[in-house]
Amino acid sequence: MNAAGPLPSLWADRPYHRHWLLAQAEGLMDFFQYRAINPKGGFYDLDRTGVALDKNNPARGIHASARMVHCFAIADLLGRPGAADVVDHGMRYLWEKHRDQTHGGYFWQANDDGAADASKQGYGHAFVLLAASSAKVIGHPLADKMLADITEVIETKFWEERHGAIAEEFSADWQPVPGYRGQNSNMHLTESLMAAFEATGERHYLEKAESIADLLINRRAREEGFRVAEHFSEEWVVDRSYYHPNEMFRPAGTTPGHWLEWARLLLQLYALGGKTHAWMPEAAEALFERSMTLGWDKEKGGFFYTLDWQDVPEKKSKLWWPMCEAAGAAHFLNAHVPSAFHEESYRTIWSTIAAHFLDRQNGGWFEETTEDLVPANTLFPGKGDIYHAFQACLIPLFPAHGSLTKVIQEHGAAL
Repeated sequence: MNAAGPLPSLWADRPYHRHWLLAQAEGLMDFFQYRAINPKGGFYDLDRTGVALDKNNPARGIHASARMVHCFAIADLLGRPGAADVVDHGMRYLWEKHRDQTHGGYFWQANDDGAADASKQGYGHAFVLLAASSAKVIGHPLADKMLADITEVIETKFWEERHGAIAEEFSADWQPVPGYRGQNSNMHLTESLMAAFEATGERHYLEKAESIADLLINRRAREEGFRVAEHFSEEWVVDRSYYHPNEMFRPAGTTPGHWLEWARLLLQLYALGGKTHAWMPEAAEALFERSMTLGWDKEKGGFFYTLDWQDVPEKKSKLWWPMCEAAGAAHFLNAHVPSAFHEESYRTIWSTIAAHFLDRQNGGWFEETTEDLVPANTLFPGKGDIYHAFQACLIPLFPAHGSLTKVIQEHGAAL
């Protein structure tokens, strides 16, 4: 990729590319819409072929339940038949099964018998806020009460005003799990807070999002040369030695995919805040450049899952979600900080997705590949999630100044 030369015409403006993206989004909806519905509530995780991995009382993760609500609220705004039924199915499961009727808050995992993992995690609560906000946009009857409930829980249990970010985890009865603060949960809460601001017009949501971004990116990531640290002490000091066996949610080292995710979120936050924070587009451009320079495999393509603190690839698997976040970030950069490098990156990213991540035989996307871009299942057992890929396909079809729910509502579904 060469950053020199005149600005090329954008793929996102070309009718064929736009139709191609919409076709990929439609394929994802076709794959998940009916196969993932668990008739006993919530959603199944699917294998590569679209068959439920476990039909015998599986644990349903709260983030998966909430993401399905969010994505099919978007699908409903687009005019997808049956999408509102998926939203209703997920909202009822969140409200009736994930919500702790005794202590308040939301269980990390639920099954047919109740709580399968009763811990209260910031990551999961962030996605409940996103689901409630998206459901409100389409007028779901549970949305307002869930939005009020999750907002109170975040403000009274998770939010730490002296840091301007949230704590990570509590027991079922709200005893703190000490010693750790995490980037990932706060990053996704930033996304959800923006969606809540767009759905309600209440500025306190936006102010919290700006506070988290300032802590994690304007201060901590800037201190690290715009590498986003994942793991911190309770006082938000970077913990370079942190290790957790759950490499899906808390891998050691740094994760270039999150640098890309933050690049998009910062530009969305910049637009929603009236373009008053000049540091945000500067930081977004730096995060994207760092990820493409350090995280992209220049020989084989794709993003390494993690790097060590010397910028050496550590976990060399290539996952689908960093590719998705890169596509969204490049689109937002093309809108706010246009350059030939951003457009050339956008084209390379989508070409790599098309060649290695689309499962043309079974539908959906491969969620994991090896370093050589061969489909694999070591971290991710199948196809459990529509969220990243669905958003990646739709973000380039709309103006780059808000959440998909906001921009579709404002501009309609005309593509």
